Amino acid sequence: MRRLCGLVLFCIGVGMAIKVLIPTTLALLIFIIGLMTVGYHLFCRC
Repeated sequence: MRRLCGLVLFCIGVGMAIKVLIPTTLALLIFIIGLMTVGYHLFCRC
């Protein structure tokens, strides 16, 4: 279940990172990095 949650959070982060092509705020950028980090750690944690 952790791997699935991690994958979902990471994919949301990647999708939001694509949105960076459109002008963005610093808070959104921090949120994207946070989602990708948490998702990666949940997915790759052994």
